[in-house]
Amino acid sequence: MANYSKIYLIGIGGIGMSAIARYFNAKGYSVSGYDRTPSELTHELEAEGIEVHYEDNTAFVPKDPENTMVIYTPAIPHDMGELAYVNENGYKTVKRSRVLGEITDGKRCLAIAGTHGKTTTSTLLAHILTSAGEGCSAFLGGISKNYGTNLLIGDNDIIVAEADEFDRSFLQLHPETAVITAMDADHLDIYSDIAHVKAAFKEFASQVSGTLIAKTGLDISPEDTHARILRYSYDNPQADFYASDQEPDGCGYITFTLNGPSVRIEGCRMGIPGWVNVENGIAAAAVALTCGLDPLKVKEALASFQGVKRRFDIHLNTPGCAYIDDYAHHPKEISAAISSIREMFPGRRLTAIFQPHLYTRTRDFSDDFAKALSAADKLILLDIYPAREEPIPGVTSGIIFDKVTAPEKVLLKKEQLMDYLKDEPVDVLVTFGAGNIDRFTGPITELLKARI
Repeated sequence: MANYSKIYLIGIGGIGMSAIARYFNAKGYSVSGYDRTPSELTHELEAEGIEVHYEDNTAFVPKDPENTMVIYTPAIPHDMGELAYVNENGYKTVKRSRVLGEITDGKRCLAIAGTHGKTTTSTLLAHILTSAGEGCSAFLGGISKNYGTNLLIGDNDIIVAEADEFDRSFLQLHPETAVITAMDADHLDIYSDIAHVKAAFKEFASQVSGTLIAKTGLDISPEDTHARILRYSYDNPQADFYASDQEPDGCGYITFTLNGPSVRIEGCRMGIPGWVNVENGIAAAAVALTCGLDPLKVKEALASFQGVKRRFDIHLNTPGCAYIDDYAHHPKEISAAISSIREMFPGRRLTAIFQPHLYTRTRDFSDDFAKALSAADKLILLDIYPAREEPIPGVTSGIIFDKVTAPEKVLLKKEQLMDYLKDEPVDVLVTFGAGNIDRFTGPITELLKARI
């Protein structure tokens, strides 16, 4: 990377790509890039001095290949004009995951992997290290609400990295310490079946040099890694790290004792609600404590953590109306989120809005999505967000909708959503999805606030 002065990113608006863009911009490189559509994130990049354009036009690509490194995301089609151009004209082209691997090479990499939970856990770990005064650099898969960014740059050699299993990206990392939160079937367009998903996580585990902290029950054994294996759990006392003495406060927040090898921290409380976030907090705290941080500073950081945008993100919370937005796009994530919401708001009517993400995921998990979403009192189901995929014949939101057994359900196009909500009574509302459903969070919040 030292051989280049310019960095050009194709797909710069993605959450992982934008962190890379910010990193190189902070290091003094000339950074620019393409994305398909403007977003709040691309506008922020532009405000930081990074040039972004929104049309597939090779005129925007720097014209000196010898000084330009092109970074692309695997979500970009190979026949996309700019990507084809740089491949044909002698540019150095690398995937985002390879670049992250090179950045972390030789550093103390603390990597958080898992099919769900990794964004909150990695962001929380970065906050613990920063809040405790240790400091770190961090490449995050979401926008930290404590720091307003997905990139932190510290002055030591510690790097917190979200280790993404998509496209086997996490196999570019060789962490000193790692967490695996879950190994559920996902990205079956890449892996084909759960056996290959697990095999990839085992390969990731084999690349950890120091300590691997795995959720209790995951199929990771000493045969898979030379690292020391520790286990964590929300409430299993057989784990190395777990919570006990849980005391819910009726509003979703839980006071608990954090137990670990040779440590017991009483009176812990997460700064964000939900038992799922307590579990994420235990995983992050386990890494911090394993790295030698002061237990009391860990406790303080857990309490001051403000969460991640679009991860169980509470936009409104009143006795008569509550609204939560969540990035959940896998059935198990949706089930865990609904479980936490039910615990927070017992006895209240829950309406869920879900935008499926990818045709392949919808096809592969339609039964599981239907079962998870049936736990709501009412489902508003939107069309599939295709992202990188072309349509698959016969695969629509309808294959989920037909199997949902919630007391009420309706199927809408996203363009119909706001008009529909104008006359919809709302007690507790949650939006789920990894597509562009986040564009509705502001309008929905304003609509609901106007009713109060």
